[in-house]
Amino acid sequence: MSAVEQRLAELGLELPAVAAPLAAYVPAVRSGAYVYTAGQLPLVDGKLTCTGKVGAEVTADEAKQLARTCALNALAAVRSVVGDLDRVKRVVKVVGFVASAPDFTGQPAVVNGASELLGEVLGEKGVHARSAVGVAVLPLDAPVEVEIQVEVED
Repeated sequence: MSAVEQRLAELGLELPAVAAPLAAYVPAVRSGAYVYTAGQLPLVDGKLTCTGKVGAEVTADEAKQLARTCALNALAAVRSVVGDLDRVKRVVKVVGFVASAPDFTGQPAVVNGASELLGEVLGEKGVHARSAVGVAVLPLDAPVEVEIQVEVED
């Protein structure tokens, strides 16, 4: 078991199977020393656990947990390309999209769910630059979507 997967187990987490693409793309692509994931939805066993806008049908706390699920799915996508998450040198960037009610302005706190998970799992390697963006709607009416870029060892 890799050190990263051991850390996941200590946290009571397990990497899921890579989510099947919803359209014409792949879950992750490696280019040189970097892996770029597609946007990951908060799918569990291939299904969204909830839908709607954050600040309306979905609370900020619920959305933060969904962002954690997105980050876990993103790590699974990275592993599918590099084989072993111990090869991750660092998370470079996280982009989080939050389907927001018109008056909701707490996108950074929602995307903290993803950022905090990456820090818990990868330690200093999980510290990253980030964008948290409010949007009108996401695929399947998902409340949150997260993509990551990581640098990996050869």
